[in-house]
Amino acid sequence: MDKLPFYNPVIQAKQHGRKQLAVLLDPDKLPTAKLEQIIELAMHHELDYFFIGGSLLVNHGLDSILSHIRALCKIPLVLFPGSSFQLSYQADAILLLSLISGRNPELLIGQHVIAAPFLKIAPLEVVSCGYMLIDGGIRTSVQYVSNTNPIPANKPDIAVSTALAGEMLGLKSIYLEAGSGAIHPVPLEMITAVSGTLSVPLVVGGGICNAAQASSAWKAGADVVVVGNAVEQDPSLIGALCQARNF
Repeated sequence: MDKLPFYNPVIQAKQHGRKQLAVLLDPDKLPTAKLEQIIELAMHHELDYFFIGGSLLVNHGLDSILSHIRALCKIPLVLFPGSSFQLSYQADAILLLSLISGRNPELLIGQHVIAAPFLKIAPLEVVSCGYMLIDGGIRTSVQYVSNTNPIPANKPDIAVSTALAGEMLGLKSIYLEAGSGAIHPVPLEMITAVSGTLSVPLVVGGGICNAAQASSAWKAGADVVVVGNAVEQDPSLIGALCQARNF
Protein backbone atom coordinates (compact mmCIF):
# COMPACT_ATOMS: atom_id res chain seq x y z
CA MET A 1 0.00 0.00 0.00
CA ASP A 2 1.27 3.45 -0.90
CA LYS A 3 2.45 5.51 2.04
CA LEU A 4 0.80 8.85 2.80
CA PRO A 5 3.11 11.89 2.75
CA PHE A 6 3.83 13.81 5.95
CA TYR A 7 6.67 16.33 5.79
CA ASN A 8 5.85 18.00 2.46
CA PRO A 9 2.26 18.76 3.56
CA VAL A 10 3.64 20.25 6.80
CA ILE A 11 6.06 22.45 4.83
CA GLN A 12 3.37 23.51 2.35
CA ALA A 13 0.95 24.35 5.14
CA LYS A 14 3.62 26.42 6.90
CA GLN A 15 4.40 28.33 3.69
CA HIS A 16 0.73 29.17 3.20
CA GLY A 17 0.00 29.97 6.86
CA ARG A 18 -2.31 26.99 7.36
CA LYS A 19 -2.30 25.52 10.83
CA GLN A 20 -2.42 21.78 11.40
CA LEU A 21 -3.55 19.42 14.16
CA ALA A 22 -2.23 16.03 15.25
CA VAL A 23 -3.92 13.74 17.75
CA LEU A 24 -1.46 11.67 19.77
CA LEU A 25 -2.63 8.11 20.41
CA ASP A 26 -0.98 6.00 23.09
CA PRO A 27 -1.76 2.35 22.25
CA ASP A 28 -1.33 1.41 25.92
CA LYS A 29 -4.23 3.62 26.99
CA LEU A 30 -6.96 3.33 24.36
CA PRO A 31 -9.65 0.64 24.38
CA THR A 32 -10.81 -0.37 20.90
CA ALA A 33 -14.25 1.24 21.21
CA LYS A 34 -12.83 4.66 22.08
CA LEU A 35 -10.16 4.36 19.40
CA GLU A 36 -12.80 3.75 16.75
CA GLN A 37 -14.81 6.73 18.01
CA ILE A 38 -11.72 8.94 17.72
CA ILE A 39 -11.04 7.68 14.19
CA GLU A 40 -14.63 8.33 13.09
CA LEU A 41 -14.57 11.89 14.43
CA ALA A 42 -11.11 12.51 12.98
CA MET A 43 -12.29 11.52 9.51
CA HIS A 44 -15.45 13.61 9.79
CA HIS A 45 -13.55 16.75 10.85
CA GLU A 46 -10.57 16.17 8.53
CA LEU A 47 -7.84 15.76 11.12
CA ASP A 48 -4.38 16.28 9.65
CA TYR A 49 -2.35 13.55 11.38
CA PHE A 50 -2.33 10.79 13.97
CA PHE A 51 0.87 10.57 16.02
CA ILE A 52 1.32 7.09 17.52
CA GLY A 53 3.49 6.36 20.54
CA GLY A 54 4.09 6.74 24.24
CA SER A 55 6.80 6.96 26.87
CA LEU A 56 6.51 3.25 27.72
CA LEU A 57 4.39 1.43 25.12
CA VAL A 58 4.25 -1.93 26.90
CA ASN A 59 1.53 -3.13 24.51
CA HIS A 60 3.30 -5.33 21.95
CA GLY A 61 0.56 -5.00 19.32
CA LEU A 62 1.86 -1.84 17.64
CA ASP A 63 1.71 -3.38 14.15
CA SER A 64 -1.84 -4.60 14.60
CA ILE A 65 -3.02 -1.29 16.07
CA LEU A 66 -1.57 0.64 13.15
CA SER A 67 -3.10 -1.80 10.68
CA HIS A 68 -6.46 -1.44 12.40
CA ILE A 69 -6.35 2.36 12.16
CA ARG A 70 -5.26 2.23 8.53
CA ALA A 71 -8.16 -0.09 7.67
CA LEU A 72 -10.56 2.56 8.94
CA CYS A 73 -9.08 5.81 7.62
CA LYS A 74 -6.64 7.54 5.29
CA ILE A 75 -5.15 9.96 7.81
CA PRO A 76 -1.30 9.87 7.86
CA LEU A 77 0.07 7.76 10.71
CA VAL A 78 3.27 9.15 12.19
CA LEU A 79 5.32 7.18 14.70
CA PHE A 80 6.21 9.25 17.77
CA PRO A 81 8.58 6.77 19.41
CA GLY A 82 9.64 6.78 23.03
CA SER A 83 12.42 4.29 22.22
CA SER A 84 14.03 2.36 19.38
CA PHE A 85 11.63 -0.52 20.10
CA GLN A 86 8.59 1.52 19.01
CA LEU A 87 9.06 0.96 15.29
CA SER A 88 6.73 -0.46 12.65
CA TYR A 89 6.48 -0.69 8.88
CA GLN A 90 2.73 -0.14 9.16
CA ALA A 91 3.03 3.64 9.72
CA ASP A 92 3.53 6.26 7.02
CA ALA A 93 6.31 8.26 8.68
CA ILE A 94 8.37 8.58 11.81
CA LEU A 95 9.51 11.58 13.80
CA LEU A 96 13.11 10.63 14.58
CA LEU A 97 13.35 12.42 17.90
CA SER A 98 16.63 13.73 19.28
CA LEU A 99 16.16 15.05 22.82
CA ILE A 100 18.21 18.20 22.32
CA SER A 101 17.04 19.86 25.54
CA GLY A 102 18.69 17.11 27.61
CA ARG A 103 22.16 15.69 27.99
CA ASN A 104 21.30 12.00 27.92
CA PRO A 105 23.46 10.57 25.09
CA GLU A 106 21.11 7.62 24.59
CA LEU A 107 18.33 9.98 23.52
CA LEU A 108 20.59 12.35 21.61
CA ILE A 109 22.16 9.66 19.39
CA GLY A 110 22.35 6.25 21.11
CA GLN A 111 18.84 5.00 20.32
CA HIS A 112 19.17 6.38 16.78
CA VAL A 113 22.20 4.18 16.10
CA ILE A 114 20.14 1.13 17.07
CA ALA A 115 17.19 2.21 14.91
CA ALA A 116 19.17 3.35 11.84
CA PRO A 117 19.54 -0.05 10.09
CA PHE A 118 15.81 -0.68 10.45
CA LEU A 119 14.91 2.79 9.20
CA LYS A 120 17.33 2.54 6.26
CA ILE A 121 15.28 -0.24 4.69
CA ALA A 122 11.88 0.63 6.16
CA PRO A 123 9.19 2.07 3.86
CA LEU A 124 8.84 5.00 6.24
CA GLU A 125 9.36 8.70 5.67
CA VAL A 126 11.98 9.66 8.25
CA VAL A 127 11.72 13.22 9.59
CA SER A 128 14.41 14.31 12.05
CA CYS A 129 13.04 16.32 14.95
CA GLY A 130 14.68 18.30 17.74
CA TYR A 131 12.65 17.29 20.79
CA MET A 132 12.64 19.82 23.62
CA LEU A 133 11.08 19.23 27.03
CA ILE A 134 9.61 22.35 28.63
CA ASP A 135 8.63 22.50 32.31
CA GLY A 136 4.86 22.03 32.46
CA GLY A 137 4.52 22.29 36.23
CA ILE A 138 4.66 18.56 36.98
CA ARG A 139 7.19 15.76 36.63
CA THR A 140 5.94 13.91 33.55
CA SER A 141 6.47 10.35 32.31
CA VAL A 142 8.77 11.46 29.51
CA GLN A 143 10.88 13.44 31.97
CA TYR A 144 11.23 10.42 34.26
CA VAL A 145 11.90 7.91 31.47
CA SER A 146 14.37 10.18 29.65
CA ASN A 147 16.23 11.06 32.86
CA THR A 148 16.57 14.69 31.76
CA ASN A 149 15.59 18.07 33.14
CA PRO A 150 13.13 20.26 31.21
CA ILE A 151 13.90 23.79 30.10
CA PRO A 152 12.39 26.23 32.64
CA ALA A 153 9.15 27.74 31.38
CA ASN A 154 10.41 31.26 32.10
CA LYS A 155 13.59 30.86 30.02
CA PRO A 156 12.56 31.46 26.40
CA ASP A 157 16.13 32.49 25.56
CA ILE A 158 17.38 28.99 26.39
CA ALA A 159 14.61 27.47 24.27
CA VAL A 160 15.47 29.75 21.34
CA SER A 161 19.18 28.91 21.48
CA THR A 162 18.45 25.19 21.76
CA ALA A 163 15.99 25.23 18.85
CA LEU A 164 18.41 27.22 16.68
CA ALA A 165 21.20 24.75 17.43
CA GLY A 166 18.91 21.92 16.37
CA GLU A 167 18.06 23.63 13.09
CA MET A 168 21.71 24.45 12.41
CA LEU A 169 22.57 20.79 12.95
CA GLY A 170 20.18 19.94 10.14
CA LEU A 171 17.09 18.77 12.05
CA LYS A 172 13.99 19.17 9.90
CA SER A 173 11.57 20.14 12.68
CA ILE A 174 11.45 21.29 16.29
CA TYR A 175 9.01 19.98 18.90
CA LEU A 176 8.27 21.92 22.12
CA GLU A 177 6.83 19.42 24.60
CA ALA A 178 5.39 20.21 28.02
CA GLY A 179 4.76 16.48 28.55
CA SER A 180 1.71 14.28 28.81
CA GLY A 181 -0.54 15.45 31.64
CA ALA A 182 1.32 18.75 32.07
CA ILE A 183 -0.41 21.28 34.31
CA HIS A 184 0.66 24.15 32.06
CA PRO A 185 1.17 24.06 28.28
CA VAL A 186 4.27 25.55 26.67
CA PRO A 187 4.19 29.33 27.39
CA LEU A 188 2.95 31.44 24.48
CA GLU A 189 5.91 33.80 24.88
CA MET A 190 8.26 30.86 24.35
CA ILE A 191 6.35 29.62 21.30
CA THR A 192 6.51 33.08 19.74
CA ALA A 193 10.21 33.50 20.49
CA VAL A 194 11.17 30.09 19.08
CA SER A 195 8.87 30.37 16.05
CA GLY A 196 10.31 33.77 15.17
CA THR A 197 13.83 32.39 14.83
CA LEU A 198 13.15 29.15 12.93
CA SER A 199 12.63 28.35 9.27
CA VAL A 200 11.70 24.70 9.94
CA PRO A 201 8.23 23.66 11.19
CA LEU A 202 7.46 24.08 14.87
CA VAL A 203 5.36 21.44 16.64
CA VAL A 204 3.88 22.16 20.08
CA GLY A 205 2.23 19.73 22.48
CA GLY A 206 1.63 18.82 26.10
CA GLY A 207 -0.97 20.25 28.46
CA ILE A 208 -3.28 21.52 25.71
CA CYS A 209 -6.76 20.65 26.96
CA ASN A 210 -9.19 22.64 24.82
CA ALA A 211 -9.68 24.49 21.56
CA ALA A 212 -8.89 27.89 23.08
CA GLN A 213 -5.44 26.73 24.20
CA ALA A 214 -4.78 25.15 20.81
CA SER A 215 -5.83 28.35 19.05
CA SER A 216 -3.53 30.40 21.28
CA ALA A 217 -0.60 28.11 20.47
CA TRP A 218 -1.27 28.44 16.73
CA LYS A 219 -1.56 32.22 16.98
CA ALA A 220 1.71 32.33 18.92
CA GLY A 221 3.52 30.58 16.07
CA ALA A 222 3.02 26.82 16.28
CA ASP A 223 2.67 25.16 12.88
CA VAL A 224 1.34 21.88 14.25
CA VAL A 225 -0.43 21.48 17.59
CA VAL A 226 -0.54 18.03 19.21
CA VAL A 227 -3.29 16.98 21.63
CA GLY A 228 -3.32 13.62 23.38
CA ASN A 229 -4.76 13.15 26.85
CA ALA A 230 -7.66 15.55 26.36
CA VAL A 231 -8.88 13.71 23.26
CA GLU A 232 -8.39 10.31 24.90
CA GLN A 233 -10.66 11.49 27.72
CA ASP A 234 -13.19 13.26 25.48
CA PRO A 235 -13.06 12.31 21.78
CA SER A 236 -15.78 14.86 20.94
CA LEU A 237 -13.13 17.56 21.49
CA ILE A 238 -11.74 16.75 18.03
CA GLY A 239 -14.46 18.79 16.33
CA ALA A 240 -13.71 21.98 18.27
CA LEU A 241 -9.96 21.52 17.85
CA CYS A 242 -10.23 21.08 14.09
CA GLN A 243 -12.49 24.10 13.84
CA ALA A 244 -10.00 26.19 15.84
CA ARG A 245 -7.40 25.76 13.07
CA ASN A 246 -9.38 28.33 11.10
CA PHE A 247 -8.95 31.22 13.55
